[in-house]
Amino acid sequence: MPKRFTHRNLPQQLLNARDALMAHFRPILQHFNLTEQQWRILRALDEQVQLEPRELCTLCQIHSSSMAGILARMEETGLLQRSAVEADQRRVLIGLSAAGDALIDQMAPLIEAQYHYLEQVCGSAALEALSAALGSFLRAQAGPVQRVLLPPRE
Repeated sequence: MPKRFTHRNLPQQLLNARDALMAHFRPILQHFNLTEQQWRILRALDEQVQLEPRELCTLCQIHSSSMAGILARMEETGLLQRSAVEADQRRVLIGLSAAGDALIDQMAPLIEAQYHYLEQVCGSAALEALSAALGSFLRAQAGPVQRVLLPPRE
């Protein structure tokens, strides 16, 4: 039987790469009783300081229906704090609490050390090239990409 596809299965490769990469960081997250989603939120807030929930959804790739519960639990555990936007009291900003900031202080050296170990195996140039290639790919998606014309359904 001839091969029907000439292109790689990039979605599957990306899923496999993500799983392989996260395997190096899951033990750290588990040690601090964090889920991957919670870590993505903490990391985003560490980099952006304060964000609206919809911005967190986009940055962290978490559906809004799930985000509401995750944020509520993280606020209950004292990792996050909410504040109203001064110009529009209906809008809310989410930021790290003192406890969330302290948790990141504890975790950052471990995360950085794990990245260093990955660089020892993969090479820092390879990881930089991967990051650059992914960034280029994502930026290219901002423009229009032609879609195939789908045949009528039978």
